Amino acid sequence: MSEINNVHDKFFKKKMTDRKIAQNLLENYLPKNILKIINLDEIKLEKDSMIEEDLKDVFSDLIYKVTINGNEAYLYFLFEHKSYPYKKITLQLMKYIRNIWELKTKQGKRKKLPLIIPIVFYHGSVKWNIGLRLSDILDDIPEELKDYIPDFKYLLYDFSMYSDNEIKGDIELRIFLQLLRYIFLDVDLFRDKAGEIFKLFEELSEKETAMEYFELVIRYIMNAKEGISEKELARIASEISSERGEAIMTIAEKLKMEGKIEGKIEGKIEGKIEIAKNMLKRGMKIKEIKEITELEEEKINLIKEEIKH
Repeated sequence: MSEINNVHDKFFKKKMTDRKIAQNLLENYLPKNILKIINLDEIKLEKDSMIEEDLKDVFSDLIYKVTINGNEAYLYFLFEHKSYPYKKITLQLMKYIRNIWELKTKQGKRKKLPLIIPIVFYHGSVKWNIGLRLSDILDDIPEELKDYIPDFKYLLYDFSMYSDNEIKGDIELRIFLQLLRYIFLDVDLFRDKAGEIFKLFEELSEKETAMEYFELVIRYIMNAKEGISEKELARIASEISSERGEAIMTIAEKLKMEGKIEGKIEGKIEGKIEIAKNMLKRGMKIKEIKEITELEEEKINLIKEEIKH
C-alpha cells in the first residue's frame, strides 16, 4: 500500500471500527426502507478482510454483522481511498461477496447463505460517475436473457459531494465525515474548512476522548494534506482554543520524534532511552512515550527519576 493511501486507510479504519460511529453512520444514512428491517442494536465488527494484497492501494474493507428479519446478515463496507473512482468496483464487490459466502459455507453453521449489503464509501476529489449495478459494465442484456445474468446494486456514499446541511449524525461522526469531505480540497480552501472542524471539537463533552480524537485528526491532516504546516494549523486552532493550538505543536513534536525512532536501528535500546529522556523533558505523558519508544513503563519511570537528579 502506498504511504498516502495508507494514511487514509488508517484514519477510516480507526473511526469505522468504532461500533458507535458505525452505528450512527448507518442510522443516519441507510435508506429508510432498509432501516425498517435491519437491527443495528447488536451490530458487531467481524475480523475478516477480503482485500487482496495487490489492491490494498485502492481499497480497505470492513464487515459488520447485523440481523435482518431475525437472521444473521452482513454489511460489507468497501472504502475507495484513491482520489478517483475505480471503474471495476462492481467486479471486486462480487468477488468479495462470494469470498464471504465461501467462508460461511466452510464454517457450515447454517443451511442458507447470509444476506450481504454492499456499501461503497468514497471521498475523492472527482465526482463518482460509475454505475451502481454490475449490469452497468456489461453489454446490453436482451430481455430474454435477464433471468440468466447475475446482477446486484451497491449503496454509494460519496461524501465529497454532500452539502453541509446533508452531513448528519452525532458530533464524532460529523467531524469524521467533514474531514473526509475536505481532505482533497485546494490548500487555501482547506485552511478555511480546518477552522470549522476545530470548532466542532468544542461540542465534545468528554475531555480525554476529545483530545485523543483531536490528535488522530491532526495526525491525519499532517500526513495526508500537503502544503499546510503545523504552525498554520496551530494558528487556526488557536483562534478557537489556545489549548488546541498548543496541542497541535505537541503532536507535531511527537511525529518528529517518531520519525527519529524509525530512522534508528531496530532494537537499539540506547537510542530509545535517549528519545524517552527528550520526551520526558518536553513534558510528554508516560503512556505516549511507551507507545512511541516501546519501552516498558517501569523503565520510563526509572529514566524519569534519573532526570530529576
